[in-house]
Amino acid sequence: MSLPSQPRRIVIAGASLAGLRAAQSLRAEGFAGDITLVGAEPRPPYNRPPLSKSVLTGDDDVTLPGDEVDAHWLGGRRAISLDVAGRRVAVDDGSDLPYDGLVIATGARPRRLAEDQMGYAGVHVLRTVEHAQALRAGLGGVAGAAGRVVVIGGGFIGGEVASTARSLGAEVTLVEAGELPMAGVVGEVAAGWLAEHHRRNGVELITGMRVVGLVGEGGEPGEGGEFGEGWESGEGRRLGAGRGARRVRAVRLDGGREVAADLVVVAIGVVPNTEWLEGSGLTLDDGVVTDQALFAAPDVVAAGDVVRWPHGLFGERVRVEHWANANDQGLLAARNLLRGPAEAEPYAEVPGLGTRVHGARVQWAGLPHLGDASHLVAGKAEDDKFAVAFTRGGILVGAAAVAFPKELNRLRRGIVAGSALAAG
Repeated sequence: MSLPSQPRRIVIAGASLAGLRAAQSLRAEGFAGDITLVGAEPRPPYNRPPLSKSVLTGDDDVTLPGDEVDAHWLGGRRAISLDVAGRRVAVDDGSDLPYDGLVIATGARPRRLAEDQMGYAGVHVLRTVEHAQALRAGLGGVAGAAGRVVVIGGGFIGGEVASTARSLGAEVTLVEAGELPMAGVVGEVAAGWLAEHHRRNGVELITGMRVVGLVGEGGEPGEGGEFGEGWESGEGRRLGAGRGARRVRAVRLDGGREVAADLVVVAIGVVPNTEWLEGSGLTLDDGVVTDQALFAAPDVVAAGDVVRWPHGLFGERVRVEHWANANDQGLLAARNLLRGPAEAEPYAEVPGLGTRVHGARVQWAGLPHLGDASHLVAGKAEDDKFAVAFTRGGILVGAAAVAFPKELNRLRRGIVAGSALAAG
């Protein structure tokens, strides 16, 4: 099914990387109609990966080239509902945007503790420039006073924040509910190495324990959190610090232990921004469910952190939270929207992700958690340079590597080809 004839109007809900790439792709494909981008943040799209690294150390250059694309930008606005039959997107300023084609790219927001816990001053999440700048200011005060930072969550954001905080001189405790940080992502060998790597770099790592609450100075938490719950977290209310909220002083674990904290970073994952789509008739299940070509409904596609699609290579639905995925899906979703389902291409990119922790490069590809066996195929963990392959029924489905990008790339090619494991 192709899009209706002129006049053609395409709405892109979500104006971060996936939304920007969709707009660029539409123009590159020759689309001459109207494009409207609706973005919760008032600023142009920017690069998020530096937020947990260079921005925390003082570099605010997160410019993402290309926002000069010919489109109508609605910054600081949110899509609040979708009428698929009527082809209209309702916006929080009371307006309705009619469309002939829709790209859903509303991304995700940080998962939070209970709101009464988020109300303490000194409690942070990290998703936006404003989040990063507020955290940087907090880290500056804590590190200068030899204070303690507690990071809740040992995933790649939590690990990067812990690494950056240590580089600034702060004392850091990293609390991970699992037995090893990132074990579900990179497997036990790499996760075991990562745990020791944190400890060798001065991080107190607490694993296998859950956070049950925060403890403040002198009583109950402040009213609300430092930032509100709006999707993309860009327009959230600034509360807490400077508004009379009591400061956090400790993190309480499920065994009863309290870990002293002058600053807390909550890095326990993200939630896809799909609430505005409830009642639309689209299938929602940990994201917007699409077909392999990213269609969620006729003339409606989705891209980025918000989309869950059936990956043809792995035979199951996946959702990938990474800038490369948002970049590539934004481009393809827009092309498929123009071409229609009959000529659409399936999105079958094999994820290739990475992080840098205490100076070491940790990468993974494919879906290691699908493996029924793992194999150390190159190097040794004790040498801080190694690669692990994951197979399902003997076929490569994932890989993880530390300081070994060449080997990771070799394994990724094997995953793409659906190859059996071969020696390096």
